[in-house]
Amino acid sequence: MTFTGFPDEGLLFYEGLEADNSKTYWTRSKDVYDSCVRAPMQALVDALAAEFGAAKLFRPYRDVRFSNDKTPYKTHQGAVVNPEGRGAGAWYVQISAEGLRVAGGAWRLESDQVERFRRAVADDLQGPRLRTEVDRLASAGWEIGGDRLSRVPKGYDVDDARADLLRHRSLHAGRLFEYAGWLHGPAAVDRVRDAWQDLTALNAWLADNVGATAKESSRR
Repeated sequence: MTFTGFPDEGLLFYEGLEADNSKTYWTRSKDVYDSCVRAPMQALVDALAAEFGAAKLFRPYRDVRFSNDKTPYKTHQGAVVNPEGRGAGAWYVQISAEGLRVAGGAWRLESDQVERFRRAVADDLQGPRLRTEVDRLASAGWEIGGDRLSRVPKGYDVDDARADLLRHRSLHAGRLFEYAGWLHGPAAVDRVRDAWQDLTALNAWLADNVGATAKESSRR
């Protein structure tokens, strides 16, 4: 399937789901989700696969086992590219009623990855590289996020210019493109491509300095 845009029906579907997050609404509207949300998202990431790698589309169902919010369905459709062999550094895209969100980085790091991340941040070569890239992304309008400690971990200089980065247990950058007419056409592919290219240096730093967790091999 060639990506031709996200039909307006898909965004209206999510507006309806936000108002009525029920099995009744979902069952009645599932054909709209399949044809106007999931299928276009698959086509979009397929169009980018040659450059960034194959994507995984997330399931539309929420995991409510440990949540006070028991609404059963996600109000967005997301997809992620985790390039094989990189370990850390992924690309993300999602569509919802508010528009198109793009992001990149690492959303979860295991303890061994966190330790390598901290050592690299403290390193006099790799740390400034990350500092420069994070500052560049923030200046360009990216939101810098991630799980953070309340204070710098023990063993690291609290006066370091990279102290805020040392507090991170994960690190990612994202931005929202609010609803606009281009979402309904093929130009959306170029928007995502340009955004993901802008995140390439961040993902490369994470892949080079953090890599895969040793816990992955222990699970096999």
